[in-house]
Amino acid sequence: MAKSKILVIFYSTYGTNHAIAKSAAEAAEQAGAEVRLRRVAETAPQAAIDSQDAWKQQVAKMADIPVVSLDDMEWAEGYFFSCPTRFGSAASQMRAFIDTLGGLWSQGKLADKAITATSSAQNAHGGQEATLLGLYTTFMHWGAILVPPGYTDQVIYASGGNPYGYSASAGGFDDAGKASVAHQVQRLIKVTQKLNA
Repeated sequence: MAKSKILVIFYSTYGTNHAIAKSAAEAAEQAGAEVRLRRVAETAPQAAIDSQDAWKQQVAKMADIPVVSLDDMEWAEGYFFSCPTRFGSAASQMRAFIDTLGGLWSQGKLADKAITATSSAQNAHGGQEATLLGLYTTFMHWGAILVPPGYTDQVIYASGGNPYGYSASAGGFDDAGKASVAHQVQRLIKVTQKLNA
């Protein structure tokens, strides 16, 4: 069986979603997938980034990771998205990237592909579920096949019990989270393989 082509796409301000995305990419590779790890472009003004040392350091940590392209989106058979919550919605940097996908969407090139998402927020009730549901609404417009983790493994309960997708409190990505992300990735690959059989 051919390797599934999995694209892990993330935006991270302070590092939590970067860590989630790296963990997802590693889990996908361990599961036998061909993986591309990509970040969305930073859209905040440099002055805003420079005003916070943690943000500036995180931008430097991600500098070697390619920015996601339309070619990456077309290449992939399955997508793993990760981004922080901003006021109950996906970070504007992720939304700005999504807004560039109209051409692929109109050609049907995002349809019938498996997709899942994860998020983070400052605290446990900071809007992560709303962020994931908002992303899934967008993905439904594409005609993508949603692959939430549901309650399909005990690791979901151990990592907070979110059936829509793993979510972390900022800076709180731990071993239980890594196990949950690995399970979510394995489900994504399983569905991707079925869709491409």
